[in-house]
Amino acid sequence: MPARARRSDARDNRALLLAAAQAVFAEDGPDAPLDRIARRAGIGNATMYRHFPTRRELLIAVYASEVASLTSEARLDAADAGAALFAWLAMFVEHVRTKRDLALSLTTPAGDHETLFAQWHTTVNTTAAALVARAKAAGAIAPDTDPLDLLLLATGVALANAPARTPHLLNLVRRAVSTP
Repeated sequence: MPARARRSDARDNRALLLAAAQAVFAEDGPDAPLDRIARRAGIGNATMYRHFPTRRELLIAVYASEVASLTSEARLDAADAGAALFAWLAMFVEHVRTKRDLALSLTTPAGDHETLFAQWHTTVNTTAAALVARAKAAGAIAPDTDPLDLLLLATGVALANAPARTPHLLNLVRRAVSTP
């Protein structure tokens, strides 16, 4: 029985560390002090390092969590498939705009980040493809609309870093792919 309590406790500590790291990295960027993350989580540094021996491992876990959160927000059962697609694209824009530094902090000269990025891109592309397929089937967007094209346009909107203009820019994209 004590082993179960430790596993549960370890799972709770990991969740606390991830939540704290997400908040601290969002506030101060990926170079934020790790001891600040441990303090915010209410966990000692040694416990943090048992879960995440390196900053890179913590960054990977945080970014993977961010991607999972983004893709889980896709509403594949929404009554209005077009609205669901563009609501998710707005979240994608925000993700790219606010998580870009976190993602870029994972790149290395050795290129070992490529496998991770490929997995994350596949997850995002699969989500976008499912949303686009539903919107096409509902007649909300043109049949020749390509999910990758929409992601590239949304990435451009994100990199413009003009949050106040995002709704307008996404509306222009929506009008461009909407059926007459």
